[in-house]
Amino acid sequence: MSNPVVVATSPSAEDCRLTDAMRRSLRGYLPIDQYGLIGNLHTAALVGMDGSIDFMCWPEFDSPSVFCRILDKDKGGHFVITPENCDLTCKQQYLPFSNVLSTKFLSEEGVGSVTDYMHRPRPGSRSHGYMLPWLMRTVEVIRGELTFDLECFPAFDYARAKHTLEIQDAGHIEKQHPSKHASEAEESIFQSVFMHWDLTEENAESFVGAQRAVFTPEQIEHHDGMGFTSNPADHVAQTAVHPMDLRFVVGCTGSGSCPLVRLEPTPHKSGLGDGVTSRFTLIEGQRVTFIMRTTPEYVSSELAKTGVGAAEIEMYYVKYNPTLSMKFVERVLEDTLLYWLGWIRSCAYSGRWLENVERSALILKLLTYEPTGAVVAAVTFSLPEAIGDSGRNWDYRFTWVRDSAFTMYAFMRLGLNKEAKCYMNFVSKICRSKNPDGGLQIMYTLRGGREMPELVLPHLEGYRGCAPVRIGNGAADHIQLDIYGELLDAVYLYNKYSNPLSYDEWVDVRALVDYVCDNYDQPDMGIWEVRGQRQNFTYSKIQCWVAVDRGLRLVEKRDFPCFTIDRWRRVRDTIYEEVMEKAWNSEHEYFAQSYENKDTLDAAVLAMPLVFFCDGTDPRFIKTMRRIMLPPHRGGLTANNLVFRYNAMETDDGLSGEEGAFSLCTFWLAEALARASKSNLTMLYKAQVIMDEMIMYGNHVGLFSEEVDKSGKHLGNFPQAFTHIALISAAFNIDRALKTNHK
Repeated sequence: MSNPVVVATSPSAEDCRLTDAMRRSLRGYLPIDQYGLIGNLHTAALVGMDGSIDFMCWPEFDSPSVFCRILDKDKGGHFVITPENCDLTCKQQYLPFSNVLSTKFLSEEGVGSVTDYMHRPRPGSRSHGYMLPWLMRTVEVIRGELTFDLECFPAFDYARAKHTLEIQDAGHIEKQHPSKHASEAEESIFQSVFMHWDLTEENAESFVGAQRAVFTPEQIEHHDGMGFTSNPADHVAQTAVHPMDLRFVVGCTGSGSCPLVRLEPTPHKSGLGDGVTSRFTLIEGQRVTFIMRTTPEYVSSELAKTGVGAAEIEMYYVKYNPTLSMKFVERVLEDTLLYWLGWIRSCAYSGRWLENVERSALILKLLTYEPTGAVVAAVTFSLPEAIGDSGRNWDYRFTWVRDSAFTMYAFMRLGLNKEAKCYMNFVSKICRSKNPDGGLQIMYTLRGGREMPELVLPHLEGYRGCAPVRIGNGAADHIQLDIYGELLDAVYLYNKYSNPLSYDEWVDVRALVDYVCDNYDQPDMGIWEVRGQRQNFTYSKIQCWVAVDRGLRLVEKRDFPCFTIDRWRRVRDTIYEEVMEKAWNSEHEYFAQSYENKDTLDAAVLAMPLVFFCDGTDPRFIKTMRRIMLPPHRGGLTANNLVFRYNAMETDDGLSGEEGAFSLCTFWLAEALARASKSNLTMLYKAQVIMDEMIMYGNHVGLFSEEVDKSGKHLGNFPQAFTHIALISAAFNIDRALKTNHK
């Protein structure tokens, strides 16, 4: 094979590049809805439509960030692979039935793509039966010719740690050598997806890049914030700042030479340390796969500190540092595709919104932390709920009891019982370490830890200048009584649809119901985690009723022992009567936000028929729902068929400023209308309209954030589990109403 003839160069400041052009209108930031998500059930990354990874925590969801340009365009760090020409069209999609993301760039001169994913093994894997914790990015040209710019500027430890860069030559890694593999080509899913990459091409060749870029961050000892915890596993994950390397494999087909890709050390204006840049031109049939990972040398040294023997370390090194080749990369991608395909095949939904439900299920799976079964509320932190200085920026990289319970419900509805079982194991774990008063925290770390101290990072400007940037969450010690209803409803459904509860699990359930009976009459901070005064929130009381009701149902269906059953019945009925009396605004005829604020409307009460507190046709609920559907200037909460959770300008939630419409609440309204349609079929039609319109607000790959602003842009952490859960529930129940009414 002749030597490559295309030499990489660093992009100049005068170039018109796609990534710069797409960010001009928002002060250097992409809109939140222009990202796709990839992950490996341990961590995740956001990939922009311009080919830039602008957010990634490594190696776990709640570890410090390595790339965080989404929260600071100058200092946050990024990894971009994008065409040097800005005069082209971008398209982004997931490969079918997977979480493998493909970003295409189309121009008159050529068509190229960047395929992003993190490895997931599958049973019987031809490459690895265990997960390779790698970030993988494959660049190729499908037609014509394109020149790409690569920039990799990590910013370790939330852009607090400086790092050094060493670019090692071939003497330190595998030597370049072509490896023809056409004769070994097999029929595979890879070939069916990448038909333009012809494995049977006689001249197909590949070689491992001659360079390896090693980024070594300094280890800073912080004295507050994330990682300062009594849980050793949390400390390790939340303070992990690993050295990382960047390698690449080049492949080409057809006659002619393969391209040469060279990584050039390049200073960054942040001053945190050099990154690498490259400019390379590919023609049809050429491709480069870039791989970023924790350096195996670092992992080996950490293993040695724990007393692991040399033989075991060598075994690790061989296992997780396999010899690279393009064929090996292809098999890793194929295994990842087949893993996701095999998983989503178990989804039992077959209704009208099949594509949206399956995408939501795939996203919920991505948000699942495999070692424990916990579900993160979102992979990001401090994306603002309003543009400006409202301060509504929070860290969602934890597992809320509420969100996880709803996720368990969604998985069971879809027939994905394995995930429900994993979360049930996590619930059993946290129930064994209750608070001293017998209650639960509202949220836990992914490993069941209880401490997540909140810290502001003043050196980061925030998305579009919306400070503060927070890590950790100060709401962890809030009292939110609604979590018991959501959790016990999920446990009840788990017993009904998945696996019968064991006696030990029942003992935990019984203790939680007793706790609710002792504390249901206390004020709390509510589902929205207000940072104002505690109140007797209507939604919290409804969920307290649910908690006791589901406990009673379990006793009746399973004959579990319960010596306080008479008290449970008494408390359940008392809560019901109390809500009807104290939460009902008789003057305006709606259920209010709380007993104290009877003039304040709250969309959370839309959940009343969803949890069977009342029927959807109940006159009081119908009047409340109709009130919520009015526009805000007429006392309602709905604008353009988008629902606000409450009127932030008129409600004292301890924060300032406006916020967007709450995506969860919009899906709840659609489902509530479907449940009310037994008495009025026009409501079922309205439910479909709202459902379809809300799905329209999803981004180009079907992802939803927490909120939507007045112009239709996404706000808040992204993608948010709660919104995707609500989509699944609404789709399931609207479908059911449609089938019932068509009989």
